[in-house]
Amino acid sequence: MEPIRCGWCSASDLYKKYHDEEWGIPVYDDASLFEFLTLETFQAGLSWITILNKRENFRAAFDNFDYKKIAQYPEDKIESLLQDTGIIRNKLKIRSAVSNAQAFIKIQEEFGSFSDYIWKFTDGKPIINNPKTLKDVPATTPLSDAISKDLKKRGFKFVGSTVIYAQMQATGMVNDHIEDCWKSPQSPKGKLDI
Repeated sequence: MEPIRCGWCSASDLYKKYHDEEWGIPVYDDASLFEFLTLETFQAGLSWITILNKRENFRAAFDNFDYKKIAQYPEDKIESLLQDTGIIRNKLKIRSAVSNAQAFIKIQEEFGSFSDYIWKFTDGKPIINNPKTLKDVPATTPLSDAISKDLKKRGFKFVGSTVIYAQMQATGMVNDHIEDCWKSPQSPKGKLDI
């Protein structure tokens, strides 16, 4: 029997796997944080399943999300990405991946790691929201507004509040699994995973 999950992930097995194994689980590793941030910026205006379906293509195209390499991408690499049918070929988003990698490295230099920087907004701990239904899950919050504003000030692009809140959900800064979901902290199984 299938476990009860948040309703947004029922469309495909890939979505269910992402929901069960990644979404809402705290991520403190800079490389993984950069991957999620890059994928979320490409997702702006699109569905997350579109990005998940292309995730492996993105990994191959963007050197496994190696932000040090991406920060150094020359113009011919950017042009080759614009021809890559396996990814989202949006010129502004591709260029933002490069400038965001550069801004990411600057944050590491200032704070020691991007993880230290981003998690300071929640005092290093996930925010557990316990929404009853999907309607109770916000698209943005005052905190995502504040993080978005700070990232923009530091030179990041495509990091509006909605993108940042999705990033917070993806990397477990907030846990928005609905009350009945098996991954909810209120679920006996969820408590073991969080």
